[in-house]
Amino acid sequence: MTKPAQIMVVTPHPDDAEWGVAGSVARWTGEGKDIIYVVCTNGDKGTSDTNMTPDELVRIREREQLAAAKLLGVRDVIFLRHPDQCLEDTPAFRKEIVRLIRMYQPETVVTADPYRRYIWHRDHRITGQVVLDAIFPCARDFLAYPDLLEQGLQPHKVKEVLLWGSEEPDYRSNITDTFAVKVAALRCHVS
Repeated sequence: MTKPAQIMVVTPHPDDAEWGVAGSVARWTGEGKDIIYVVCTNGDKGTSDTNMTPDELVRIREREQLAAAKLLGVRDVIFLRHPDQCLEDTPAFRKEIVRLIRMYQPETVVTADPYRRYIWHRDHRITGQVVLDAIFPCARDFLAYPDLLEQGLQPHKVKEVLLWGSEEPDYRSNITDTFAVKVAALRCHVS
């Protein structure tokens, strides 16, 4: 049995959680909240280094993400390893997220706002949309993905969804006390 997490942060790429919500993550872990990260892509294209290979970049970015998560007190990092810049809103991708929601039973899920009107990396839009669709209705509906039921993964209702990168936020988190930790976590991402 997987130990439930209070907060699940679902990000498109390694480093997105640190840019988007690391200050809040540091505050939450400081309050004793149990947090896991789900990183959807492998980040194999996110560099300007012309000598870098995709495989080496994946290894580097995963190490950086693990270091940042450790610094922030994140319990676990799950890498889905989809190719960077290639996410699609598919039933298979949605099912991966539903499986993790049912497995970890988070009270809160945090992800990228898919509804920004201006320039926003497509992987951010796709991640946000797939996560929202996975939360409601798929993760909570008994008849969605019956094979997950056969695996012992019961439906789960997420109580709260927080989106980062919103143009019109309706929730703000004061990170004054954790801003230095956010910056330190960002510095883990040197690639």
